[in-house]
Amino acid sequence: MNQAVFLFVVFVLATLGITYWAARRTRTTAEYYTAGRSLKGWQNGLAIAGDYMSAGSFLGITGMIALAGFDGFLYSVGVMAAFIVVLFVVAEPIRNTGKYTMADVLAYRLNPVPVRSAAAISTLALCCCYMIAQMVGAGAVIHLLFGFSPSLAIVLVGVLMILYVVFGGMLATTWVQIVKALLLIGGSLVLTMGVLFTFHFSIAELFHRVTSTYGIHFLESGQKFTNPWDQVSLGLELVLGTAGMPHILMRFYTVPSAREARVSAVWSTVVISLFYIMSILIGLGAAVLVGKKSILSADPGGNMAAPLLAASVGGDLLLAFIAAVTFGTILAVVAGLTLAASSAFSHDFYTNILRKGTATEDEQVRVARYTALVVGIIGVVLGILCKDLNVAFMTALASAMAASANLPVIVFSLFWKRFNAAGAVIGIVVGLVSSVGLVLISPVTMGKQAIFPLLNPGIVSIPLGFLGAWLGALVTARDLAGEKRFTELFVRAQTGTGAE
Repeated sequence: MNQAVFLFVVFVLATLGITYWAARRTRTTAEYYTAGRSLKGWQNGLAIAGDYMSAGSFLGITGMIALAGFDGFLYSVGVMAAFIVVLFVVAEPIRNTGKYTMADVLAYRLNPVPVRSAAAISTLALCCCYMIAQMVGAGAVIHLLFGFSPSLAIVLVGVLMILYVVFGGMLATTWVQIVKALLLIGGSLVLTMGVLFTFHFSIAELFHRVTSTYGIHFLESGQKFTNPWDQVSLGLELVLGTAGMPHILMRFYTVPSAREARVSAVWSTVVISLFYIMSILIGLGAAVLVGKKSILSADPGGNMAAPLLAASVGGDLLLAFIAAVTFGTILAVVAGLTLAASSAFSHDFYTNILRKGTATEDEQVRVARYTALVVGIIGVVLGILCKDLNVAFMTALASAMAASANLPVIVFSLFWKRFNAAGAVIGIVVGLVSSVGLVLISPVTMGKQAIFPLLNPGIVSIPLGFLGAWLGALVTARDLAGEKRFTELFVRAQTGTGAE
C-alpha cells in the first residue's frame, strides 16, 4: 500500500498548503465566514458540490445500492432532485437577506434573541449528526487500507479538519472542497469506466448480471424499505432537507451577488447529478463484481463497497487513489460542517446575544476558532461512538432534521407576513424533537420492538415542523414591528436591493 500512503501524504500536504495560503488572507469576520464574498459562481458551485458529495454519498449510498438495489437508488434520486428546491426557493433570497448564517435571515424581521438561539442550537445539532457520517467513513476506509483502528483514523481526520477551519476559515475550506470535488468526479468516472469496461460498455449486460445473480426483485422496491411509506418519507427528507442544511446555505454568502448565487446552484446541480448517476453504476458494479458477502465482511454497514470495487477493477493503484479521494472527501465536508457550527455559535450566540453586537472583529474570529476546536473534538468523540453505523442512514437523518426544523421557518420568514419569533422557535423545536425522537423509537434503534414503524421520520416530522411553526405564530401575539419590515424583507429577498 505504498501508493496509498504516497497519495494520502500528497493530498494532506496540498491541502495544508492551501490552508497556509488562506490563513494569510483571513483577517476579518467577512473573510473568515464568507471568504470576503469574493468567489465566482462556478467556484462556489464546485465547492457546494464538494460540500454535498460527502462520505455518506460516496461510501454510504454506493454501499446501499450494492446491498439493497432499488431502495439504495432512492438516495441518489432524492439528492439529485434536492437542488431544484435550493435553486428555486432559497438560493437567491438567502443570499440577499443574510450575512453569515441562516439565523441572519430569521433575525432580519423577527426578535433576534430567541430566533438566533434556536437556530444556533439547530445548526449545532444538525452539523454534529452529519459529521458522524463523515467520521465513520474515515474510520472505515483507513482501517481497510492500513489496518489502523477506526478510532485512530477518526482522530486523524479530526486533527486535520480543525487545522483547516481554525487557521484557513472559509477560503481554505472552499478550495479544499473544489479540489476534492474534481478528484471525486474523476475517481467516480474511473470506477464507472472500469465497471462498464468489464461489461463491454453495455448497461443492459450489467443489469442482466445483477438480476441473474440476485433476482429481478433486487431492482424492485422492498429490499430495505418493506413499507412503501418509508420510501415516500425518505424522498421527502432528501428533496427538502438540502434547502435547510446550514453548511450548504452558508455557501451562498460567499458570492458577490444574487446572480452568482443562482449560477452556483446551477453548477452544483449539474456536478452533483453527474456524480449520483455514476454512483448507481458503481453500486451495481460492486454488487456483482465484489459481492454482498465480501462487502459486509469488510464493513458491517456496507460502506466499503466503492473501495473494494476499485481493488477489483483496478488493483491496488486504483484502490489507493479512491481511498485518497475518499479521505479528501471526508476532510472537506467535515471542515464545512465545523465552519457552519462554529459560525452559528460565534456569530449568532456569542456576538449577537451574549455581546449584543459589540464584539470586535478580532474577538469574533477568535471565538469562532475556539468553537471550531470544540466542535472538532465533539465530532471525533461522536464518530468513535458510532463507528459501526451505515453512514447513508446518518445522512438521511440529518436531512430529516434540516427539512423538519430549518426549512419551515426559512420559508415562513421569507414568504408569510404574519410569522413571528414564537413561531420560529416552536417550529425549530418541534422539527428537531420529532425527527430525532421518532428515530429513537423506530426500528433503527428498537428493532422489532419499535413503536414508530418507519425507518425514516420525515413523512411525519416535516409536516409537524411546518404545523408547529404555523400554529406557534397564530396562537401567540402578533409582532407588528416585524410585520412592518416584511415588505422590506420581501423586496430585498427578491431583488437584492440593499443586500450589501
